[in-house]
Amino acid sequence: MRRLLPTLCLFCMPPLAMAQVNATGEYLARMDTDGDGRVSLAEYQAWMSYAFDGMDRNRDGVLSVDELPGGRGKPITREAHLAQLAARFKRQDVDGDGFLSAKELAAPPR
Repeated sequence: MRRLLPTLCLFCMPPLAMAQVNATGEYLARMDTDGDGRVSLAEYQAWMSYAFDGMDRNRDGVLSVDELPGGRGKPITREAHLAQLAARFKRQDVDGDGFLSAKELAAPPR
């Protein structure tokens, strides 16, 4: 599963390209669906799950081997994917307030 995470991270980039986000503020604005100027865990997971949802062709909530890039790796459930995103969110939330600011989104992953 740890080998799958970097691959999934690469596939999380299409929303950025499709949205043509050029600055952190724009990135935050796209993720911040309630418009409060910060990104909650739920907003982060929804945005970052774009790739998972696109790869889950049969919509069963599991990326099976044939749905994974290159047809390799171990299957991963949507729940496991969301847990990985929650862990990444927690590392990115430097001030521990439960939200990501534009500054925290711009910082390299920890």
